[in-house]
Amino acid sequence: MPETRIARNGETTVLFGAALCLMMTALLPAATGKRPACLDGIWDSQRYIHVDEIKAGMPAYCLTDYGEGGIEKFEMKVVNVISGIRDLEPGRSSILVMGTDARFKHTGLVAGCSGSPVYIDGRLAGALAWGYTFSKDPLYGVTPIEEMLEVGEVNGAGGAGHGSASPVAFTFDLSKPIDLAEIDRQITARKPTAASGPGGATALPYPLLISGLPAEVGAPLAGQLEALGALAVPGPGGAASLPPGECSVKPGGTLAIPLVTGDIRMSAVGTVTEVRGDRIYGFGHSLFGGGPTNLPMAGGIVYTVVSNLERSFKLATCTEIVGAITCDQSGAVVGRMGEKPPMIPLTLRCERFNAVEPVSYECQVTYHRMLTAGLVRTAIFLAGYRGGSFPRDHTVEYTAAIELDDGRSIRFANTSTNMGLGEPGIELAGTLALLMNNPYRTAEIKGLHFDVRMTPRNILSYLWSVEVGDRKVKPGGTIRAKVVIESFLKEKRKYQISLDVPDNLAPGKYNLMFLGAGDYEGFLRKAAPYRYLATNYQTLVDSLNHVLNVARTRLYCLLVLPPSGIALERAELPSLPGTKALILQSDKRAVPVQPYPRWIEKTLETGTVIADRVMVPVTIYKD
Repeated sequence: MPETRIARNGETTVLFGAALCLMMTALLPAATGKRPACLDGIWDSQRYIHVDEIKAGMPAYCLTDYGEGGIEKFEMKVVNVISGIRDLEPGRSSILVMGTDARFKHTGLVAGCSGSPVYIDGRLAGALAWGYTFSKDPLYGVTPIEEMLEVGEVNGAGGAGHGSASPVAFTFDLSKPIDLAEIDRQITARKPTAASGPGGATALPYPLLISGLPAEVGAPLAGQLEALGALAVPGPGGAASLPPGECSVKPGGTLAIPLVTGDIRMSAVGTVTEVRGDRIYGFGHSLFGGGPTNLPMAGGIVYTVVSNLERSFKLATCTEIVGAITCDQSGAVVGRMGEKPPMIPLTLRCERFNAVEPVSYECQVTYHRMLTAGLVRTAIFLAGYRGGSFPRDHTVEYTAAIELDDGRSIRFANTSTNMGLGEPGIELAGTLALLMNNPYRTAEIKGLHFDVRMTPRNILSYLWSVEVGDRKVKPGGTIRAKVVIESFLKEKRKYQISLDVPDNLAPGKYNLMFLGAGDYEGFLRKAAPYRYLATNYQTLVDSLNHVLNVARTRLYCLLVLPPSGIALERAELPSLPGTKALILQSDKRAVPVQPYPRWIEKTLETGTVIADRVMVPVTIYKD
């Protein structure tokens, strides 16, 4: 029986797991021992050991890289074989093993050991994949090798395909006007369901090594990555190289998923379990899930294991990309050597107030419906904060371009004040997520360009006063107003605005509005929602270009008029007679016919971000 040691008199209690294992073995169904038919041509009893052959107390060892002598053997022993503790699936078994090597005892569970092959009786039994949160002992759960070999064998899921072939990651309600802030909230709030069992048994986190990780990026990023099973840690800046002729992907060696490459690097790190021809098996659990995928696959070099009270992890770096991860399921990730995964070129240019000259970054970002938007946002933050924190008062001016495969593009430029890189991050991430997860057509993104300039000044302003010369005007007359804007630590500035009243405007009371960009966009969403609606791929691109190009440094002056004519989907028909408008009414239209909203608009460039609004009633009268 595996050893159980209990300390008394207030000392720390240490359980090696025997009691728990015996209880779970009794309560949960045992493994059937029947292998799936898909393994008939793969299973080799001389090479692999089945869970039915494994008993408590058997000696074992695993192969992994701790950065000292390359791939090394680490002694272990079998605690027990139990069913259901890992993923709560009846009929699925896990092997519990205890590390007996002194280094394992020192580090405890190590993020990055996922996939380390475990051998029993000289045969491959499976991969380290599971553990207990805050475990004081190196007690690992092992995914049996038969489960790992199944991955990619059912329905041909192991074949490589373009990243767009993967399942849709997000579902957005496009019956409502596009709201990028709401889309971004859905992206950041999404938490994939992680397999877990009694006592906090969960998949081992994998280190996501990020080169040049500033604290301003690390704190908010860590929570998002934790939801995906990752542990965000600062990583080395450069790529590693191996001696000529040495294979970078072999059992016990590093299996890296370089999500961003180039001047900014982000790589998920695990371990190779098995190599069969050009197929690579690793991790022992899913990475992001979803089945068929097409992520970059690389080898890597481990520098050391960072022993940590909360979670030890491997400090490593990637070698060159050697293939693609083609399937990502609960038992393993499976890759193929020689495959070429799609990557999106990303160019970043940052000009900071405390830098002598602008800095440019050239990167490649993996194409993945769930990940790409967040990866691009993180890359922008990394580039922007590498020169240090922003001062309390600051302004960010930025331009962005998303090049699409059909020759079209989405381009926008804007200004943000005292918001860091939050607003451009929301706009880019929300747009990319929508382009890659809309129901009409998955956009093939050919390139991304982002240019940002940061200055230490606060350009937030308010409407100090609005004076309308004469609030009673005849049709065909002119409304004249004086606007005074108060800016932070600056003198007040005066502007004059005039609007010509149509000579056929009916007498009555009307609203004259003076709006900052936020209130102006809110007005548009209510008055002309069809401009923000997407009913097909064409209107999706058009709507995004419209949403993204409301300039924040302008003052918007509007005289709201009575509606006239109709708006039919995106067509505006202000002069259409009412009798013809009735003919066009139909309940079958995706976007209902609505009265065409009318207003007279004047804008002024103020160089400030106006944070409020003023409404002035005016009267149109006839003698």
